[in-house]
Amino acid sequence: MAGYSRREFLDRTKRTSLGLAAGVTILANAESARGAPAAEKVVLAAVGVHGRGAHLAAGFLERGDCEYAYIADVDSRLFASRAKSIAERQGGRAPKCVQDFRDVLDDKSVDAMIVATPDHWHAPAAVWSCQAGKDVYVEKPASQSCWEGRKMVEAARKHNRVVQVGTQNRSAPYNIEAKKFLDEGKLGTIHLCRIYNQKSWPNRPMAADSPTPEGLNWDMWNGPAPEHPYNATLHSYWNHLWRYSGGDIANDASHQIDLARWLLGVKHPRAVYSTGGRYAGTGAADTPDTQVAVYDFDKLMVTFELTLYTPYMLKTDGFLRDNDMFPYWPQNATRIEIYGTKGLMCVGRHGGGWQVYIRPKDRKPVVSAQAYGRFPDPPHKENFIQCVRSRQQPNADVEKGHLSALWIHYANISLRTGGQKLDIDPATEEIVNNAEAMKLFKRDYRKPWVIEDDV
Repeated sequence: MAGYSRREFLDRTKRTSLGLAAGVTILANAESARGAPAAEKVVLAAVGVHGRGAHLAAGFLERGDCEYAYIADVDSRLFASRAKSIAERQGGRAPKCVQDFRDVLDDKSVDAMIVATPDHWHAPAAVWSCQAGKDVYVEKPASQSCWEGRKMVEAARKHNRVVQVGTQNRSAPYNIEAKKFLDEGKLGTIHLCRIYNQKSWPNRPMAADSPTPEGLNWDMWNGPAPEHPYNATLHSYWNHLWRYSGGDIANDASHQIDLARWLLGVKHPRAVYSTGGRYAGTGAADTPDTQVAVYDFDKLMVTFELTLYTPYMLKTDGFLRDNDMFPYWPQNATRIEIYGTKGLMCVGRHGGGWQVYIRPKDRKPVVSAQAYGRFPDPPHKENFIQCVRSRQQPNADVEKGHLSALWIHYANISLRTGGQKLDIDPATEEIVNNAEAMKLFKRDYRKPWVIEDDV
């Protein structure tokens, strides 16, 4: 690579953009990435290295063309084990460890930030990284509020950044095939889609406040949320607390909501209604364990159903998605059902595949089309890294992630305001003639963890 710098190498589209097929970047020779010279590697920083963050780090390093320069996590107790694991995967080169990811932003050698924090930190981390000239891979859901999601889009566009949301289904070949099937009209005209998120995630009691564990920067972990003493339940059960997240419609169903929205080819609903509550036991959670939402489009209705006390509903497991198999659809916990005038398509996220059912014959099901799935994490990372090099928009560009997150936020706003029907202005994304609902359009940020109007 003599004659130009590593960053110039990354920006050279002709050398690094290896072709787009059906919306997915395909590496022409995957083996060429293995053992790539250090000067040609995409340099990353991990923001959050608990469960999902550690998994992402391992996945990017398995490619062979990425290297981690930093680990950033508010919990320094993780540093030794995570740094050792990363060093072992990248030839003994250990990443620097910092508690505040902002300490990484001035380092021009870092190309991209891999954000795997709790939901309330997704938008601030992404916006500030864009402002510092970093590309971003940010976990789903894209945002915690309607307003900050749009700010993420504005920041990405203003600073010309590649921002990929971790909704991997957009990079799955089997889903691309399903999208093509629908776009060609083979299912007929679609008037109804049902999205499901059903599993077992019991409530739990609220722990007493306690001293902050040594090595944890609790003030930064709490971040933009209202100030609160350290509490082990807040720290571990944040997915089910409004102050940090949006419940399981945000935590888990964001995957199938985004997949359904993409397959249907729709953006802003004209109206949203949602109802539900915590019905199956008391405890710390204030988000629902039972929720139904209805999204109204022109001649199309999309419904969403959530239950968290249903252990007989099963998520697609690793064995199934690594083999030529389909879920038992009636008890698949994360399925999508698309009803067309020519048939019913059942779609499974994360490698569940899809099948189209037409009228039964002799009381037996008839499948007219299908495709097996595989887990789309590797192709989603591939798409992101190739877009870092080529500067093209990724499969799950931040605006796509934002539009899908809006569905989540609108439903939760309706539920939290007593099940009001919300009318949406697609031009502004705001809720029309409803001051009460608009109070939840944007969260209150605790200083200094603030996203400014001008990003």
